[in-house]
Amino acid sequence: MSNTLFSKGREGILNREIDMTADVRVMLVKSIYVFDDTDTFLADLGVVDNGRSAAFTNKTYASGVFDADNTTLLSLASVPSNAMIIFQHTGGDTTARLIAYIDSPSAGLPCTPATAQTINITWDNGVNKIFKL
Repeated sequence: MSNTLFSKGREGILNREIDMTADVRVMLVKSIYVFDDTDTFLADLGVVDNGRSAAFTNKTYASGVFDADNTTLLSLASVPSNAMIIFQHTGGDTTARLIAYIDSPSAGLPCTPATAQTINITWDNGVNKIFKL
């Protein structure tokens, strides 16, 4: 799989079930997770969380391109991690909507962080930034 939007994420953005101006975050995903386009909520992923960021800051939405400031997260375990998942944070995994799956080597993936390691996430500065609808 390569960087992509979840189908239900696209749908949620277009029908306004996902509010990109609200609390959007990223989660580092353990390598046991295999992308499944039918996943809709964080709870659908199982036990693959290896750390989450705070809310994105300075988000922009020009010409259908989503961008935000670079961010960080703390890894939860020293286990192989192969992707990051962007989601709308709602306070609970059963309602937190999945938006995008990022697994490109240019994002520093895959990796095996140390437990409690600060992971610096530098978003792509190309024309599509974090992602383009």
